[in-house]
Amino acid sequence: MGMKRTETGERPGKTPGKKRMNPVRRFYNHFKSIQTAILFTSSALIIFAILIVVVVSLRYTQDEVYANAVSYTERLLSQLNTDVDSYIEYMENISDMVSENADVQSFFFNDSLSDEELEDVKNRIQMQFDTILQSRTDIYNIGVIYSQTNALINGDDTELNPNVDVTGEDWYQNAIANPDAFYISSSHVQNAVKDCYKWVITLSSVVTNKSNPQEMAVVFIDLNYSSISRLCEDNSTGTEGYVYIIDAEGGIIYHPQQQLLYGGLKTEHTSDLLENEESYTIFSENQSSHLYIWSASEKTGWVVVSVARTSELFRNSRQTQFIYCMTAVILLVVAVFISSLVARQITKPVQALRDSMERVQQGHLEGNQVVVEGNNEISSLTNSFNMMSRRIESLVEQNRNEQEEKRRMELRALQSQINPHFLYNTLDSIIWMAESKKTDEVVTMTSAFARLMRQNIGNDAELISIGQEMMAIRDYLTIQQMRYKDKLEFRLDVAADIRNERIIKLVLQPLVENAIYHGLKYKETRGLLTVKGYRVVDDIFIEIEDDGVGMDEEMLLHIFETHAVNYQSNGVGVYNVQKRLQLYYGPDYGLTYWSEAGKGTCVTVKIPITRVDERDK
Repeated sequence: MGMKRTETGERPGKTPGKKRMNPVRRFYNHFKSIQTAILFTSSALIIFAILIVVVVSLRYTQDEVYANAVSYTERLLSQLNTDVDSYIEYMENISDMVSENADVQSFFFNDSLSDEELEDVKNRIQMQFDTILQSRTDIYNIGVIYSQTNALINGDDTELNPNVDVTGEDWYQNAIANPDAFYISSSHVQNAVKDCYKWVITLSSVVTNKSNPQEMAVVFIDLNYSSISRLCEDNSTGTEGYVYIIDAEGGIIYHPQQQLLYGGLKTEHTSDLLENEESYTIFSENQSSHLYIWSASEKTGWVVVSVARTSELFRNSRQTQFIYCMTAVILLVVAVFISSLVARQITKPVQALRDSMERVQQGHLEGNQVVVEGNNEISSLTNSFNMMSRRIESLVEQNRNEQEEKRRMELRALQSQINPHFLYNTLDSIIWMAESKKTDEVVTMTSAFARLMRQNIGNDAELISIGQEMMAIRDYLTIQQMRYKDKLEFRLDVAADIRNERIIKLVLQPLVENAIYHGLKYKETRGLLTVKGYRVVDDIFIEIEDDGVGMDEEMLLHIFETHAVNYQSNGVGVYNVQKRLQLYYGPDYGLTYWSEAGKGTCVTVKIPITRVDERDK
């Protein structure tokens, strides 16, 4: 018998007319509309993405907190190291000043002085010590030791401790062993001074007999912790954090809880820090953990260590988690809302929106407002795009204004640099002349110095007249001429028709400084410095010429390259002067150099004539 068939011709057991359906299509058929299907699908994807973002964010929050803490603290420690190095360098300068004092040489190494002369020299040395101690509250003791019985300490009759062999002290021995360097000790109780037992850091160096280099005395300065303590306290992290300093061998230089350390009530992991190749680590003890971050100084070899309690770093972790969750909920609500808008109608307005976006992408921000009638997802999206376009246009304008303000701030920052070495030398010269009873010269130099400071510091104007700038140059050259006496002669020749024209402040003085320090200073005979100003059509030219040692072609080739600021010669520098001029006047203006080795150097400053509308600003 053959198999029985139905009337429709289909095999038995199959539903007539029904085909197997694609699973995705079957899924979408459960929804009444495509809008609902798109809304559901996009919402599910968004929820999944948000959950992943939240989980990942929570997972890496701790690492980010550590990374930010380390980065921030490393910057603080780097600055702190710089400040401590500057402080130690200043103390080394004081030690150099004592070592180079001719009276110190006479007192300790000149046997031909009479008792009266020896007493006068001693009084002058002690007067210098007294001046240093009165001006520096962070110095406990300052003195020079030749032997156990021949020493000068402080500004009075302070004596060495007769019960202590000073020449056996570490700071004394290290100074003698390394006569060409400074020695900085770890913190210790200074028992070398009679009736004085204080915790100090001792800086020591050698005074060598110029007639007999084998004969040496030791200069020592005992520093208290006031300045270092203030620097460390200002850079501590958190309310329970602190900063301390150790030397290269792990000895404590400064610690805010130093008494507890030496009393055995507190310990620090100094040896572990020095052996660690990283610049930070975490130590856990007594159910608490601390983040240690450290930075070493190349100058002193000291290591500055910052200690922060990790619980402080994560004090706001719960709040952060709550914020993550709330943000996820808000993002979810917003995402679902946007999905519902996108799912309604995607028709003609999309093309208009795309065309407008292309114009914005090409940089045409104005006139790109898209108008869509109705109250649907395209309308909302279009309004958002219009708002975004206006915001971008506003931000572009804001950025343009900020860049202009940044340029002004750069100009102010560049013109605010002052040469401290010049100030120190001028004040030293005034003091020297005052001590020498040269009243007229003191008045002349002080008057010139006051006018120069009033012009450079007291005047906040960005632009000043060339006449005012030339007055400042005259005062500056007057001071330098009095300092260098027969080494400097100058002439100023500026045309009267440009004296009222304006120039940005502090342009000419650095160039005059360069002419003196790099040209005339090394000339064996008297040098001549000439400043000449004149007008050519709509431009002003100011020439600063010296007949000093000059420069070769290699030096001229690199004259405008960026160099580190050298306060021993020129605090602002040719690079910054050129940058300021071109920032303000444009690339067609600035400096031009001519020089020939052995004959001299001439630098020409070119600026435009000030327009009438600019003079009223």
